[in-house]
Amino acid sequence: MSERARPIASAGPNSASEQGPSVRADRAEIIGGYPFPLDHFQVEALDALDAGHHVVVAAPTGSGKTVVAEYGIETTRRDGRRSFYTAPLKALSNQKFRDLRERYGPGGVGLLTGDNAIDADAPAVVMTTEVLRNMIYGGSSALEDAPGGLGLVILDEVHFLQDTYRGPVWEEVIIHLPPHVRLICLSATVSNTAELAAWIQTVRGPTTPIVELRRPVRLDDRYLVGDRTNDRLHLLETFAGGRANPEAVRLDASAVRGGRLARHERPARGSGRRVLATPGRVETVELLDRRGMLPAIVFIFSRNQCDEAARTALAAGLRLTTGPERDRIRDIVHARLEGLADEDLAVLGYGQFLAQLEAGVAAHHAGMVPAFKEAVEACFIEGLIKVVFATETLAVGINMPARTVVIEKLTKFTGDHHEMLTPGEYTQLTGRAGRRGIDDEGHAVVLWSPFVPFEQVAALASSRTFHLRSAFRPTYNMAANLVGAYTSEQAHHLLNLSFAQYQSDRDVVRIEARVERVRANLAVARQQAVSAYGDIWEYRRSLDEVRARRRGRDDLVAVGLSRLRPGEIVHASKGRYRGPVAVVASAHRKGGMRLTTVTKRADLLLLTADDFDEVPRSIGTVRLPNVFSPNRLEYRRDVARLLGSAKLRPAGSPSGRRESPGAHRVESDPDLRQRMRAAGQTERLERELVELAGRADQHNQSLAREFDRVLDVLERRGYVDAREWSLTSRGDVLARVFHESDLLVAECLLNGAFDGLDAPELGGLLSVFVYEHRSPDPPAPPWFPSDDVRRRWRGILATSEDLAADERSLGLAVHRPPDAGFVAAGHAWVLGEDLADVVGAEELTGGDFVRTMKQLIDLARQVALVAPDPRTRQMAREVSERAFRGVVADGVAGLVVADPDR
Repeated sequence: MSERARPIASAGPNSASEQGPSVRADRAEIIGGYPFPLDHFQVEALDALDAGHHVVVAAPTGSGKTVVAEYGIETTRRDGRRSFYTAPLKALSNQKFRDLRERYGPGGVGLLTGDNAIDADAPAVVMTTEVLRNMIYGGSSALEDAPGGLGLVILDEVHFLQDTYRGPVWEEVIIHLPPHVRLICLSATVSNTAELAAWIQTVRGPTTPIVELRRPVRLDDRYLVGDRTNDRLHLLETFAGGRANPEAVRLDASAVRGGRLARHERPARGSGRRVLATPGRVETVELLDRRGMLPAIVFIFSRNQCDEAARTALAAGLRLTTGPERDRIRDIVHARLEGLADEDLAVLGYGQFLAQLEAGVAAHHAGMVPAFKEAVEACFIEGLIKVVFATETLAVGINMPARTVVIEKLTKFTGDHHEMLTPGEYTQLTGRAGRRGIDDEGHAVVLWSPFVPFEQVAALASSRTFHLRSAFRPTYNMAANLVGAYTSEQAHHLLNLSFAQYQSDRDVVRIEARVERVRANLAVARQQAVSAYGDIWEYRRSLDEVRARRRGRDDLVAVGLSRLRPGEIVHASKGRYRGPVAVVASAHRKGGMRLTTVTKRADLLLLTADDFDEVPRSIGTVRLPNVFSPNRLEYRRDVARLLGSAKLRPAGSPSGRRESPGAHRVESDPDLRQRMRAAGQTERLERELVELAGRADQHNQSLAREFDRVLDVLERRGYVDAREWSLTSRGDVLARVFHESDLLVAECLLNGAFDGLDAPELGGLLSVFVYEHRSPDPPAPPWFPSDDVRRRWRGILATSEDLAADERSLGLAVHRPPDAGFVAAGHAWVLGEDLADVVGAEELTGGDFVRTMKQLIDLARQVALVAPDPRTRQMAREVSERAFRGVVADGVAGLVVADPDR
């Protein structure tokens, strides 16, 4: 089969639409190993799998979605096929690998995450979703429909498809997977699960949505208030009798807001006013301990504050563990960290870390190295740690249930502003409360805040709406792979198969209903504006022009612009262009009226009042194409062709409009006032109709238009030949660069920005694509190992700015600019310097250093495969090999369990 005629996934004779038996004969044997009876939703999911369907399972955290995945893996294995289990994060992939390896043993489960490759040919392989996407685009033989080939893909945390940057990967996988592969999609509870399943059915065949709303452990919502009037803590039920607790409402209403008052400042006796404050972290833990509500996870949306909370708890003398528990904690920590050098442990604050763990408290966030986080997780799962202060990343899939979840604030800082938690985020966080088989109920405790009224807390806790919205968009790498693998028609069709397009099409239905109502009202208004005494529209124009002349030329030009309609032709003189243009759209902007026009050369030309020396007048008309797509070259060419054949009046000749009102016949109409009012309503409805049509067109064509704009950028830069619909040699390189800044990396590869460097210099320079300064404090000036590397950095920056200009001019999202803040660290680490020297000098956290270095290694491995220069490929391999050491390589040791046969 031709590569350019690759089949598109759809329900077919070999797809999941084939109906198998309603229940497999060996089901009882497969599920007999579970120590608990299956819930109804699990049985329903197994029935759907046995019937040959894809399934989408949406259920609360800890409810047992994994049972469905494990059943799918086992039945696929017994059918002689392989299974891929994908997760959005490497940490989740590593955890799932360990879990499945315990079940199936060494050799039964593999791992592919970019960092690690363990038993990659195993019957079941755990991987990140990006790895699977890359296998699809690379045409991996592992995906073929053959004995021993791939039969099942499990997409864990599929609600990640709404993630702005990484979300499109999920949709690419669902759309591009071969038709014979079945899907099991696992998700947190979302309110539009049926919509997601309906889309997958449209794309791949019969799909069954499975929704479980019931939590495995009942959740008790609580509200904790610090009362400084009498130095008490009030732990109140959030709900009483099915509604917001009146006692909490009254207490909150009595507050002296901004509870930062000194303790000696008290409201007047008898005033009924109270000084309320957010409870302190230590006193909150002590209250939970007294009430038997530990272990707990306290969510704090700041890494620094998580660390500070753990230090404060230890310094305050909190000791929540017994002697045997402390012994076990030390055993776990020593076993997990034995691969790290003492010098590295000292840099990472090992002494403080262990002391906190032995006291029963810990922090958990992305700024910690994986080994420390995994030690915390292992101790917490065994019930040894009683309190973990964590950022929200802990809520994503990691298996760490607690009896109580505390949310310190319902707002979090996004980088430039504070925003409230969404109902979905609240549900995700509180999903950790309640350990199945241990707790009768879980507790979700929200702390009082002077900035969030209690009614808002109760509203969030009672809401379970989590509407999944697609974040799908075409990327440069995606576009290159589509051009390389499909025809133009197939590529555009694949975009139309996206969940984003599916959701947009549903929105169009509502827009179209509004259009019909507007059209009906418009017909009535137009009829009411008709006068037997003369042309009401001519009369209105003449009045407008008289008023404009009184105000001056600018207003006169503005009126002329506002009277032009799509399809009319005017003479334009802007930049180097002189000649007729066809108006395709007009819009009122803050700076005045703006016309979107097409020239005889098929270029877009934007015109405002500043571009005209006199009142613009129509010199002809064209009938525009039915589908409004001015950003598509084909559309502009059609308009230009019509423009070239149109009969035009001389630019200075009258257009049949009266230049002044004089005594107009229509003024004799006794109903002139009503006619004028109807005419005004007609114009308003016409504008609304144009706006609605534009919105509908944006929904229907937005992805296709964005794809065409992406192709436009790639064609300008020599990656694709749009006329031949083919990749150039440059495009072949881009198609193999999987990175957030894919095109920028490809541009720098191809212009020689990395050629001639040694490995440390290359490591430092590659870091500019993976590092991002996130502190609110301004970054320090970047350091470069040589003037040559500094010059190359400036070249990369200039390339980025040039690309950003292209993106802005075409209305595309601008790529993230490179950042030189990690060059010194990257260079030093590849050079072989110790962790203490690298992290200490750059003031990096261990977790940030490890994460950034792993991303750098991943990029270096790609450069080693695609760089045109052989020496650059060799240096990139050296970068990845030299950088993969010490704390950066430590994760592998924690993954492979003891196996005497290995």
